[in-house]
Amino acid sequence: MRVSVAASSSAVRARRRAPARSRVWTRRLALLALLAALVAVGLGFVFAGSPDRLASNTRIAGVDVGGLTPANARRLLEQRSERLAGVPVILTAGDRRFRVTPRQLGIRVDWASAVANAHHQGDGFGFVRGYRRLELELFPQDVVPQTKAYDAGLNYELGLLAKAVDRPHREARLVRRGLHITIAAGATGRTLDRAAARHTIVGALASLSRAPTALPVRLDVPRVTVASLTESQRTASRIISAPVTLTVGPTRFRLPRWRLAKLLDLSTMRLTGPAADAYFTRLEKTVDTPPKDADFVAAADGSVRVVAAKAGLALNVPQSAARILAAASRAQNRVAPLSLTVSQPSRSTAEARAMGITGTVGTYETFYGGIANRIHNVQLVAHLVDHKFIAPGATFSFNGTTGERSAAKGFLEAPVIVNGELQTGLGGGVCQVSTTVFNAAYEAGLPITTRTNHALYISHYPLGRDATVDYPGIDLKFVNDTDHWMLLRTYVGSSSLRVVLYGAPQHRRVETVTAPLRTVAPPVVQKTVDATLSPGQVVVDDYGAPAQTTSVERKVYAPGGKLLSDSTWYSSYRSTPKIIRVGPKPVPKPPPKPVPKKQPPKPKEPPTETAPLTSTLESPPGGPH
Repeated sequence: MRVSVAASSSAVRARRRAPARSRVWTRRLALLALLAALVAVGLGFVFAGSPDRLASNTRIAGVDVGGLTPANARRLLEQRSERLAGVPVILTAGDRRFRVTPRQLGIRVDWASAVANAHHQGDGFGFVRGYRRLELELFPQDVVPQTKAYDAGLNYELGLLAKAVDRPHREARLVRRGLHITIAAGATGRTLDRAAARHTIVGALASLSRAPTALPVRLDVPRVTVASLTESQRTASRIISAPVTLTVGPTRFRLPRWRLAKLLDLSTMRLTGPAADAYFTRLEKTVDTPPKDADFVAAADGSVRVVAAKAGLALNVPQSAARILAAASRAQNRVAPLSLTVSQPSRSTAEARAMGITGTVGTYETFYGGIANRIHNVQLVAHLVDHKFIAPGATFSFNGTTGERSAAKGFLEAPVIVNGELQTGLGGGVCQVSTTVFNAAYEAGLPITTRTNHALYISHYPLGRDATVDYPGIDLKFVNDTDHWMLLRTYVGSSSLRVVLYGAPQHRRVETVTAPLRTVAPPVVQKTVDATLSPGQVVVDDYGAPAQTTSVERKVYAPGGKLLSDSTWYSSYRSTPKIIRVGPKPVPKPPPKPVPKKQPPKPKEPPTETAPLTSTLESPPGGPH
């Protein structure tokens, strides 16, 4: 029993001592916390400094402004910035150097905001300010001011820098030297990072430091390498390793190695490019068989038969090029059959028969001569209007068919009527053809909607049935009023021209009434005096021609006698002057001078004893006259 009581007492005393010890430690910890708080507050006050000045070790744009008032700091920064506005910053890119000043790009720095921001970082109440400034002492920061630049100037400068800095990469490529294919290595390029360079340049110019600044440059790495072209090199070498044989039926062509080398485009590994285009164009001329349209052939009796159309063969260039390349890519059996496609004529035999051209509708022949240039022009324009088809109801236009008569088409200078005068001009002789075409349409009884007579009367044309043309204003037009197509053909001889209109014969009857050529005004006389002629002599150099007029009435009847049309064409021709030369007028003789009346002689006076008379003649009597 005693033992139990003693043990119980010890436990009770132990429980009483534990709370006491806990209270002691609590009081100690509270005291330590209080001391620590007092030390912390005191330490904050130690580093607090003056609230009117910037914290020590404060830097703005690289400049230490610690300990200065905000006003002094701002003044210091603005003064330095102004002094450096014209001092360039050196921008570097590899071995290139570029000098740019803040004034060039209109750099504007907000120093007031930067100072206010720096002041705020080291500001606060009492010990709080101290701890902020202590943090700045331990971890100093450089305040970057807000900066603006003239965007247009900055963009322009970035463009100049990029132009100087950028160097595009060079891809590895296949190169042909003669009949050998090699690989040229590529090269890495560089490109100015414009977005990053914008911030770098503005920051460097806003800074008060003039240390060189590296521009941000990205590497431009080639995508095609030597390794990636190795297989292509082998293929290209195999393509030009031997000639290729081209076949078209039984015909064979040899394409030599050197030609293959020129046709092969190493960048695409295809037969393409200017050299290939020129080669296949020549090959087309050799291989192609052009189609022949159905045509018409006239017999001696004026009837017309249809010549059947023929299909042609045309080289299929893309397929042929692919076959040649495939054959050249093989080591053996280097034979390429060319691909041909059938080319159909534009006018089939059935279409030609449906046009209804079976015989002669109208024809006319004129004769020509003159200088060689005029004969050349007649033959040239006759070929331009030859073999022209006129649809039912369509209008034939002479100017629309021939186009402008120019030297580029081969026309030469020859006599031509211009403004009523015979001159030399380009295309003289064309009206011979237009007059012949007019009369062929006239004899066919076709409606003639546009026709103009010559300014001067030309006797070798049928009276009142000449037709002049002048591109583009004066034209000759007639209408195919039949139900079938018509074909205009010209047949040129050494001195004659025949125009024939073929179609479905209409068997029209044409009656013509031509009025006599009537003089309406005599020619004007142009007289000049020729001093080489004797007085009163008259020489006529050109008798000229009077102004004249005539008309032609044409009546067209159907085979049954029905009058289809009654038209009259009036022609008025200008006069040409009569040119004469006359001798000068005789010079009138001057009137005879009156003979003075003889005076009676005076009586002689007796001689006197005076000095002898002296002669006033310059030479003695009897001397030379």
